[in-house]
Amino acid sequence: MEIAVRKLTMEDYDQLEAAMALAYSGIGGITWKKSTIKKLLDIFEDGQLCITVDQKVVGVALSLIVDYNKFGDNHTYAEITGNYSFKTHTRKGDILYGIEVFIDPNFRGLRLARRLYDARKNLCESLNLKGIIAGGRIPNYDKYAANLSPREYIERVHDKEIYDSTLTFQMSNDFHVKKILKNYLPEDSESRGYATLIEWNNIYYEPDVSLHNPVKESVRIGLVQWQMRAYKNVEELLLQAEYFIDAVSDYSSDFILFPEFFNAPLMAEFNHMGEAAAVRGLAKYTDIIRDKFTEFAVSYNVNIIGGSMATLENGILYNVSHLHRRDGTFEKIYKIHPTPSEVYSWGMKGGNNIQALDTDCGKIGILICYDVEFPELSRHLADQGMDILFVPFWTDTQNAYNRVRQCARARAIENECYVAIAGCVGNLPKVNNMDLQYAQSAVFTPSDFSFPTNGIKAEATPNTETVVVADVNLSLITQLHEHGTVNILKDRRKELYEIVWKGESK
Repeated sequence: MEIAVRKLTMEDYDQLEAAMALAYSGIGGITWKKSTIKKLLDIFEDGQLCITVDQKVVGVALSLIVDYNKFGDNHTYAEITGNYSFKTHTRKGDILYGIEVFIDPNFRGLRLARRLYDARKNLCESLNLKGIIAGGRIPNYDKYAANLSPREYIERVHDKEIYDSTLTFQMSNDFHVKKILKNYLPEDSESRGYATLIEWNNIYYEPDVSLHNPVKESVRIGLVQWQMRAYKNVEELLLQAEYFIDAVSDYSSDFILFPEFFNAPLMAEFNHMGEAAAVRGLAKYTDIIRDKFTEFAVSYNVNIIGGSMATLENGILYNVSHLHRRDGTFEKIYKIHPTPSEVYSWGMKGGNNIQALDTDCGKIGILICYDVEFPELSRHLADQGMDILFVPFWTDTQNAYNRVRQCARARAIENECYVAIAGCVGNLPKVNNMDLQYAQSAVFTPSDFSFPTNGIKAEATPNTETVVVADVNLSLITQLHEHGTVNILKDRRKELYEIVWKGESK
């Protein structure tokens, strides 16, 4: 048996007509006129597909491109086709609209319709259209109409309590029901005139591609596992930071992540003060380091997540991370949950807002150390479209480190994103409250076939000053959202629970 999917031609008409008459014998054996098929081929040849078995046409998928905003979700078949004139077709449209799919019943059971649907999806992607929409028949509804409303019937089909040859197949091929249409195709007695407005979204759609630089698919991340050591002054610390930025930039990295409190060695200057006063003394260097990192991001052409630093604002002490984009702009991200020691020893306060940040390499999130142990925060960022979560951390013991590590790995799975963590190593015996460090920096992935089986893309040797460089593929994240073995973000039961952000922007 030889099976092929190809474009329909006028020479196929006689076989098409015979197959369609058999497919629609239940509603009078309706067929398309030869002149109608010719008109479709003339205006949109690529959209008319057929499937053959041993060179015999046994199924067809016919389509138009429409400007969907002109029709919306309340339309009939006659309206969407221009009363069969197909004047609604436009190359400037955004939706591939399916106007026909059928398989000769003598060839059902071979999953031929699935091949036609896959070919349609490929066409939609190649034309960079938003998605596929169609009005779907529900041919088994006539048997249940006396006891079930169309909505109840569709819910039963969705729950696999009822089998519908058309709708069950569409749902199993990644289409979802947007709406129930009444009088969509009045002559369809088996469906009682009802239809399901079904939709498939093209996850690769790029609006106005010519107007912006597309986001990179392969992104290179550099992590700095920072050795805590004594520095004479802030200039010496910046020289060490620049060394790592230069090294990671030489590998054409898109991001470099520094750890939380990487500037803590400068607090030795304030050892004569109490702990709360010393960390406020340290905060005087934050603006200097932030401004220099902004310069480094531009000159070395790399986006820098500048760890985190103590920051004084109107007399209030915060723990703040900065994203330094390579276009010269920067953003602040506040630690939401200071650790108990940060609160009791330093009097540090938590911020009240987080957001996903746009970069030239997708949307990212930043959670500082302890914040990654609160799953609500990363879910809030995931709902904003985060692709990569960066976690600068500082931990003194292996217990503390493992809390960060295990929670970061969980965040990668439950939010279907990459998570990069970077921490400090070594000791600072002459700095009060910052004497011990333990870290193993790493990049974690979701858990599915496209990713490492252990969910670890790369990791450093524990407690050694080093850099980690790893490539992550954002297109794999896009595919995972729609076609993963499980779909964690899609399968949430939002009718039962959701994350509601109550904080106000600072």
